[in-house]
Amino acid sequence: MLTKDALSNGLYLKSFSALADLVWSEERILESLANTLARRPEGGDIWLFAYGSLIWNPLLDFVRREAAILTDWHRSFCLRMVAGRGSVEKPGRMLAVEPGGHTQGIAFQLGGPTLEHDLQCVWRREMVFGSYIPVWANITLANGAPVQALVFVADPTYALYERDSTITRIAHQVAVACGPHGSNAEYLYLLRNALHDNGLSDGYVAALALEVERCSRGCPAVAASPSDCL
Repeated sequence: MLTKDALSNGLYLKSFSALADLVWSEERILESLANTLARRPEGGDIWLFAYGSLIWNPLLDFVRREAAILTDWHRSFCLRMVAGRGSVEKPGRMLAVEPGGHTQGIAFQLGGPTLEHDLQCVWRREMVFGSYIPVWANITLANGAPVQALVFVADPTYALYERDSTITRIAHQVAVACGPHGSNAEYLYLLRNALHDNGLSDGYVAALALEVERCSRGCPAVAASPSDCL
């Protein structure tokens, strides 16, 4: 599992050295962070909205954690994944959010002496390939309070963006893909479980997980465990 040390000491970025033409440099990643903070709405705290692995493995020294809803965006496995939990030979699908609908997730309030370091780690984690656009978006906390939060949304101009992320299109792809960080299906199941454990729901994720399980039962060879992907 990804650790904060790997994000801090550069090992995470180095793990993608075979894809040098896709990976962003440390300088470019930190430039993106600076540009995003320059667009920060005046006043208020910094919130980060988690809709994927940040839910169960945030690696943040957060001040507060709340269930929240992101409006006008929905989950979509719309980014082709050729590293991590996929490969060039058997690409998987990476999660993002795209316009329309809404997304239930977790909001983290950041602050204190670790704020700068936490933000740098988040950017190394999310912007390693530059596949997202970091934006300030409206979310609603569980207590009804509206706040603006950082959200990493899909970049439709990204080279590996895929327009069709429907379940029928991607289920088999997710079922067979794996890489050094584990299988694509494992990520999907972790997401489904994390949503359930936090009292959250997403019909798209639930339906995709069921279809991937069906694909795996139909062909046991595609049910790769993390050890099979190393």
